[in-house]
Amino acid sequence: MIAFRARMGPAKKLVCACMVAGMLMAWGQADGKETEPYSVEKISFKSGKNTLRGFLFTPREGRKKYKAVTLIGPVAFVKEQAPFEYAKTLASKGYKALIFDPTYHGESDGLPRRLESGNQKIKDISASIDYLESLDDVDGGNIFGVGICQGVNWMIKAANQDDRIKSVSLVAGHYLVPEVAEKYTGGKKALAARLSKAQEAKAKFEATGEADYIPIVSTDNPSALLLPRPIHDWYIPWASNEAGRKGLWQNRITRMSELEIWGTDIAEDLARLKKPVLLIHSDRAASGPVVPKQLFDVIPASKKKLVWFEDQFQMLFYDNSTTIERAVSHIDKWFENTSKR
Repeated sequence: MIAFRARMGPAKKLVCACMVAGMLMAWGQADGKETEPYSVEKISFKSGKNTLRGFLFTPREGRKKYKAVTLIGPVAFVKEQAPFEYAKTLASKGYKALIFDPTYHGESDGLPRRLESGNQKIKDISASIDYLESLDDVDGGNIFGVGICQGVNWMIKAANQDDRIKSVSLVAGHYLVPEVAEKYTGGKKALAARLSKAQEAKAKFEATGEADYIPIVSTDNPSALLLPRPIHDWYIPWASNEAGRKGLWQNRITRMSELEIWGTDIAEDLARLKKPVLLIHSDRAASGPVVPKQLFDVIPASKKKLVWFEDQFQMLFYDNSTTIERAVSHIDKWFENTSKR
């Protein structure tokens, strides 16, 4: 058992630019036709000094006000990956859904490229809510958050910091706690060595402006962030746009990113989370079968629910239509039950 410790501001809408139906048709994931129950716009908004770019999904049912959802995805993700699948499914159920490339990633601004900063992602989430609030057809009293994989950590922190998030759903979380960090890096000694190298890389960047990089996935480079072959095989096609995949995903991340990844203990934030929270997981999802249940137990929220999906592997939560439809069905019911009337 893990001994979890008890220590354990709005930007204006910039662009509602062209419809991306043609691009999505070529993509093969949605065609934007009238046969789809939603439309898709390519949009942009500010997060601090940087411009973030994303997609806004709007149901075609023509309500005056929609409940809205902002989504954040796995480590070093781009919007065209898992968040796209959840956004279109949520839009099919009547939500306006916003996905975006975080600062430093994809089409969004920010230097150095491919810096994975949880603190910045928290700011990006709040900026995305600023954007949603600027829309005339969004019900500002019913804005929700969805975190997927490592994104759960930043959504948890954002929910604690931003009162506008009414309720959260955490899907297949890669929960950043010391036990998980040691599992992924090879133990305490190996973790300490990685954090030491990350600190050296940060000092180098601050002194010279030069960023060192490591692969996100690899089967033979021990410096890679993730080494398991199934994870490698899922991600690598995104690096070359194989099989019609789109998005500006790159198989690299700044080495100093590991400081915020492996140095985070999300148990401390979960122990303060009082917003309604739905946690969806499975035995073979990231973090394994034990840690998520232990973390769920420390959440003090009066409204919380744990949903367990048999033995689905992590990547099924990213693009398997059956798994995603099932997860979104639970998310829809949860947001409906915890919405402001």
